[in-house]
Amino acid sequence: MSKKIKVGIIFGGKSAEHEVALQSAKNVINALNRDKYEPVLIGIDKSGKWHLHQGACYLLNENDPKLIALNLRETKEVMSVPTHENNQLIAIEDGHKYGHLDVVFPVLHGTFGEDGTIQGLLKLLDVPFVGAGVLGSAVGMDKDVMKRLLRDAQIPIPKFISMNRIQKAQFNFATVVKELGLPFFVKPANSGSSVGIHKVHNLAEFEPALNDAFMYDNKILIEEYIKGREIECAVLGNYHPIASLPGEVIPTHEFYSYEAKYIDEKGANLQIPAQLTEHIIKKVQALAVETFQALCCQGMARVDFFLQSDETLLVNEINTIPGFTRISMYPKLWEISGISYSELIDRLISLAIERHQEEKALKVSFQLNG
Repeated sequence: MSKKIKVGIIFGGKSAEHEVALQSAKNVINALNRDKYEPVLIGIDKSGKWHLHQGACYLLNENDPKLIALNLRETKEVMSVPTHENNQLIAIEDGHKYGHLDVVFPVLHGTFGEDGTIQGLLKLLDVPFVGAGVLGSAVGMDKDVMKRLLRDAQIPIPKFISMNRIQKAQFNFATVVKELGLPFFVKPANSGSSVGIHKVHNLAEFEPALNDAFMYDNKILIEEYIKGREIECAVLGNYHPIASLPGEVIPTHEFYSYEAKYIDEKGANLQIPAQLTEHIIKKVQALAVETFQALCCQGMARVDFFLQSDETLLVNEINTIPGFTRISMYPKLWEISGISYSELIDRLISLAIERHQEEKALKVSFQLNG
């Protein structure tokens, strides 16, 4: 029997989306083929400490999205460091070595996990990892940079304004309304899962929305409201990505908020696959792949669209570590497209190892003649 591949699943994280990542990690871990992979569970708490979970009970209140939390009992605080024996997980307290990881599956939504931070660390450690690289992750996380790159690639997007704290005084309510109309959305530039997002209908809602968005990031985005259907498409692959059948989100809340996504099971109706014509399906799939490639992504991503009544399709955003909770679109879209949850995890790990091997073959130095 061949040796099992040791998969480090790093989950939780120091972000506002910590609890969502715990829900996603549970499903990834459960779907992992134990005949082929040996899971190593590393939970990152809200202060940023890494904990090696050696018992089966790594979550508390795992079935309650409001109370779910890392179980920090019987864990060892660890760090991953390069040694002469390759990268090693080492206990901080006593220096005990727990061995190396063959590949890492980051299940870290939001800042410090989806923005290129953990990807840069893993690249320095020379460890293969699932999902986009440093550049694709950083670009995918920053909605301002993402939208400017899409605009440059002539990919259709909603109108938007970006501002940092210093620029805040330059934009008043009247200026924004003139540019974008009413209502409009205010959101942190670097956040996900609808954290810090507000739909602004009037002057009274404007300043509180700005203040809350600035709680999560130093740069925010103000975006026009698009009346249309919310369509999502999953993408899988490195240099030859493929797209799933599209799905549709039909929120029962005013918009697809954090609560609608992860807390309220009736917060949205998911139509999988979406009821679309063959022409629109192919258009969504082609634009999803084009977006994925324009933003330098690899491994996986979910691309979100607005489909207007005249069949105009606009890209809303990309998510480079999409949710893997039991109600998340990404795995459900692949399942309806013919790839089971377990097979999806297997493919993502294979893509990570494949990319790492290709990168290892590149020259990193050169020698001058003479």
